[in-house]
Amino acid sequence: MKPSISVKVFAFVIMLSLVLTACGGNSKKAEGEVNIIAWASYIERGENDPAVDWVTAFEAETGCKVNVTVAATSDEMVSLMTAGGYDLVTASGDASLRLVYGETVQAIDVSRIPNWSKVDPRLQDAPWHTVDGKHYGVPYQWGPNVLMYNTDVFPEAPTSWSVVFEEQTLPDGKSNKDRVQAYVGPIYIADAALYLKARNPELGITDPYELTEEQFAAVVALLKSQRQIVSKYWGDYLVQVEDFKTEGFVASSSWPLQVNLLQLDKAPISSIVPSEGATGWADTTMMSATAPHPNCAYLWLNHSIDPKVQGDVAYWFGSAPSVPEACNGASELFGTEGCAANGFDTFDQIYFWKTPIADCGNGNNNCVTYDRWVEEFTSIVGQ
Repeated sequence: MKPSISVKVFAFVIMLSLVLTACGGNSKKAEGEVNIIAWASYIERGENDPAVDWVTAFEAETGCKVNVTVAATSDEMVSLMTAGGYDLVTASGDASLRLVYGETVQAIDVSRIPNWSKVDPRLQDAPWHTVDGKHYGVPYQWGPNVLMYNTDVFPEAPTSWSVVFEEQTLPDGKSNKDRVQAYVGPIYIADAALYLKARNPELGITDPYELTEEQFAAVVALLKSQRQIVSKYWGDYLVQVEDFKTEGFVASSSWPLQVNLLQLDKAPISSIVPSEGATGWADTTMMSATAPHPNCAYLWLNHSIDPKVQGDVAYWFGSAPSVPEACNGASELFGTEGCAANGFDTFDQIYFWKTPIADCGNGNNNCVTYDRWVEEFTSIVGQ
């Protein structure tokens, strides 16, 4: 007996629902493309290494072409998102709250993201993307701002950030003046605050992003002093790699990415999270409040936290995945040792980037806001 037309239609509907579920639980029609602002090396389609590609299969499966605009700084990301025309941005914590409070991004419906349950619980409600109980993005990757150093100059690992903040003689008998670097972004003020938190406990710093006027003044004074020994600030990771190869720099704050690249080139480089701890970044993929392709955007959000994708990204970027399953061999590239190599166990030592606001977190609203951070840091770097 032939099945009736109604039975055939019912079977087709079931099959269609299964396909849509496999594509991210989003039954709404995909628009054909998605526009993403991202850090360099964050979204790869095999152009740099054929084995490093988490875009091609996504495009084939969903019909959403991935268009990537690379941004070099958080400020550039905020500017591009504010201008409009983009769907998603991989925002760091020094940009995310600016985007939220500026109403540039929208709250995310996590019910449309089947992989959400796989996200590290420590990141699901993180304050840099969760406001009033609403999630304004999906955690992507994270990592510490490590102290990178030259092992020829430091036969034993330096244990304190003092080697980049205070003029001193290094183990090779030479001064650190003009041989250390600092990060170029205003958020670097938090690195100095974290150092002073340990060095000068009488200041009462509890959170390096929540600074009173007195605490902020002390941190600015330290950075002005540091300016005398820092001849160059870094912002581009590839430029910093070259600086450590050819320009005589021996210590700096850095990312695991630069450390990995230099070690691959057999450079005498290692890194450490010093005794004072470290700041760090936890990037969140956030959706524009006026996203032109929201359905493709939701499909990408779900894809971005697939365990294999997470492992592939962590392998390529030198970061730690936001999905713990990625540590267990979900990615052949990342393997089972990748998380240990990329600092997954340093999570509790990290003070993650977040946008400084007036709210001090203790009922007071007298903390120095990000616009002042920008003003003071720009003045210091320009000296």
